[in-house]
Order: sequence, then structure tokens, then C-alpha cells
Amino acid sequence: MHPHKNIAASALVSMLLMTALTSCSGGETRSVPKLPARVCWNAFDGEDVASLLPTGDRATVDTDPFVLAKPADSPTCSIYIDGNTKFQTYALYEDFERSIDWSSYEKAHPEPIDVGEKGIVWYDGAASYIICEASKTPSSPGKYIDLTISTSDLPDEEKLRRALPALMKQFVTFAQRELNCTGAPRP
Repeated sequence: MHPHKNIAASALVSMLLMTALTSCSGGETRSVPKLPARVCWNAFDGEDVASLLPTGDRATVDTDPFVLAKPADSPTCSIYIDGNTKFQTYALYEDFERSIDWSSYEKAHPEPIDVGEKGIVWYDGAASYIICEASKTPSSPGKYIDLTISTSDLPDEEKLRRALPALMKQFVTFAQRELNCTGAPRP
């Protein structure tokens, strides 16, 4: 074969290969990046959370230690897809039950859920709380744990709203076990 024909043939093969690869990648369907089997302090099933996340190239989980030793402690776990927060959960230690304030969720028209002492769910999040130690009097502190799950830009709002109560149940069960809170009798 003539040297110029080899170069031309190689160039043609390279061009066809590039076209084929470009065409294939253009029609490629993106998927949700794989999560560990358990996420966020091992509180949640990774597949349950992953089924709600948007597609992307990379998932990152960032978790604070789950320590609630004093009032205002607030461990957080965030799941990022391609660097953007898409799932976040946190717990907050409050001294008084009256300190648990969900008024910022009122515009989202939350609905009650039967999880923990009291729970609510809205279009992109859920909240509940548990009592580890009830206040003995209205002015004496107790140990109340406010639990919240929030999401961002998730693809299926209806599926999310149906799944959030089950995820919140996982979170409540985890927090009760982790903090040895089986529910405290009220005064």
C-alpha cells in the first residue's frame, strides 16, 4: 500500500471511530452515582436514598460525628451530587420541647406524619422529634432531639413525598438507638 494511502486510511478510521464514540456518548443515559449500603451515620439504607437522587457523575457523602451531648449540638450529613447538596439530614439537641420550631416550613404546607413524638412532611423535606429526657417542670431543661431531612432538586416530587415518612422512621429509629432514647414519660 502506498504511504499516503496508509495515512489517509488511518485518518479515515480515526475519524469514523471518533464519530462513533461521540454518537454513543451523546445518547448515553446518566444514572445516579452509587452510594454505600448505609449512609449518614448508617441511619439510612443507601439504596432508599439513591432512588430519590438526581442523576450525576459523582456522589460524595460528608458526615459529622453523631454527637448530641449538649444543647445546640447539631450533627449534619450531606450527600452531594457533582458537588451540589441534594440530600441533607441533621439532628439538633434542644433543652425544651417549646424550642422546636418548624414555622419556617409553614409556607411549604406540611402534612402531619406519625413518626416520633410529632412529625411533618412537605414537598422536599420532613421533620420529627424524639424525647430522650422530658422536662420535669416547664422551667427545667430536658433533652429533645429535633430531626430534619431536606432535599434539593430531586426529580420525582411525588415519589419523594411518599418516601420521606419511611426515611424519617429510619432516622428516628437510629437516633433513639444511638442516644438510648426509648421515649421518656411526660410529667
